[in-house]
Amino acid sequence: MEQKDTEMHEKGVSSSTSGVVVQVREKKGPLRAAIPYMPFPVAVICLFLNTFVPGLGTFVSAFTVLCGARTDLPDRHVCCVFWLNIAAAFIQILTAVVMVGWIMSIFWGMDMVILAISEGYREQAAAQQL
Repeated sequence: MEQKDTEMHEKGVSSSTSGVVVQVREKKGPLRAAIPYMPFPVAVICLFLNTFVPGLGTFVSAFTVLCGARTDLPDRHVCCVFWLNIAAAFIQILTAVVMVGWIMSIFWGMDMVILAISEGYREQAAAQQL
């Protein structure tokens, strides 16, 4: 058994007892990566707006980028990220007639809340390390 573990280790394969950590990272498109990390209450308001008026919450979230909200597009200028969010809002508004935009708008709002929660956990962990 020990010889088998040694062979597997040499080939780059590890056994279940070695504790290998695998990290998976989601690749987002430019529109999805432009969703800002907002405070939780603002994200919930945007979700509420997107649920009842498709695209309105996304339109409001675009202005949080101008107020300094972080996004997953650090290499793009703030104005470019702002216009990407405005474009996403208009896509949601225009396609709401065939229900696609309304569903997209609700999922967009849910992503805003998920990002706000993850940002809250990240800030909490940073505060505990201090």
